[in-house]
Amino acid sequence: MDLKSKIRTVPDFPKKGILFYDITTLLNDAKAFRYCINQMVNHYLSKDLHFDKVVSAESRGFIFGSILAYEMHAGFVPIRKPGKLPYKTLSHSYELEYGNDTLEIHEDAIQPGEKVLFVDDLLATGGTAQAACRLIEKLGGEVANLTFLIELTNLKGREKLKGYDIFSLIQYEE
Repeated sequence: MDLKSKIRTVPDFPKKGILFYDITTLLNDAKAFRYCINQMVNHYLSKDLHFDKVVSAESRGFIFGSILAYEMHAGFVPIRKPGKLPYKTLSHSYELEYGNDTLEIHEDAIQPGEKVLFVDDLLATGGTAQAACRLIEKLGGEVANLTFLIELTNLKGREKLKGYDIFSLIQYEE
């Protein structure tokens, strides 16, 4: 399936010079959405890999992460922006391709030694994924794998994530 044809590109969003890959058009296509989920799940099941938890960053990562957690019989852990989680949290700040941000996780969301799959919609500069990995590791979790719907290869996010096993379904070179 040609997944790139299912994704709308929006120039100059959220700011001038950024080409935004809008996945809402892919999500709106039931066959394409199901195909993406099946490809992600099958990537790990075919290798007989299992996880205790699936972690995703808000907000589009939640779409894929929660479904993968369900399909793989794992718990789901949301990572959110500051002030959105109701219990005690750990935080980590990082740089985006167009600014700075901070992520938080509940301090009891992951137990030491748990195997974790991090899932997000996009790998760009790697800042969000790196911050998530740092939070998972602070809690004693093992980041076993990272999965992304889209990878912008020219932004070299993989370089920030050296040492981690990464799977991306769609790659773009801007």
